[in-house]
Amino acid sequence: MEGGIAANLAAVRARIEFAARAAGRGERPVALVAVSKTHPAERVREALKAGQRVFGENRVQEALTKFPALRSEFPDLVLHLIGPLQTNKVRDAVAHFDVIETVDRPRLAEALAHEMARTGRRLPCLIEVNTGEEPQKSGASPDGADAFIADCRDRLDLQIIGLMCVPPHDQPPAPHFALLREIALRNGLDVLSMGMSADFETAIRFGATHVRVGTAIFGSREAMLEVAG
Repeated sequence: MEGGIAANLAAVRARIEFAARAAGRGERPVALVAVSKTHPAERVREALKAGQRVFGENRVQEALTKFPALRSEFPDLVLHLIGPLQTNKVRDAVAHFDVIETVDRPRLAEALAHEMARTGRRLPCLIEVNTGEEPQKSGASPDGADAFIADCRDRLDLQIIGLMCVPPHDQPPAPHFALLREIALRNGLDVLSMGMSADFETAIRFGATHVRVGTAIFGSREAMLEVAG
């Protein structure tokens, strides 16, 4: 419904502000990454008109169908890649995204470093950590994260600014957020991308600097399809 996205954004921002105050976070803001995957450009445009500027997309090809035109209208928008990146999509990712949150393996890190050196477009990157060590998920293992971070920084000269994680859906998220914070602290990293619609307040309590919120802003894709049908 018209105005729904603007109202949802206002409600999410209020929740973020309240959670940050409750956690004693002081003046440091928590960035809201609006997750627009599967939602059409028209709904993203509604969010842009409501003042949102930072968005997250899971797939490179989907982002390319939506964001070039939106960028021409809103040149200050910032686009994060928050889904798995295949090496054959690295060229498009470096050209069209502003932040890569899912650097998860050496081969991808090498491909990103090569493309950024080739183009001169050096993007901030986050290392994805598989905090639950789930075999079906991508991400560096907690035990291997320190060495991977050092390799990305020292050998590949990637601009590693922080870490991201997606906790297992069937476990309490707090221990996973605490683990990610611990890895970031010992590696001198300031950015923690963690927390989604169901748990971002908990993530803020554990130091999240970026929360990735989709459903609470745009609604579920399934609900939209039911209304459209």
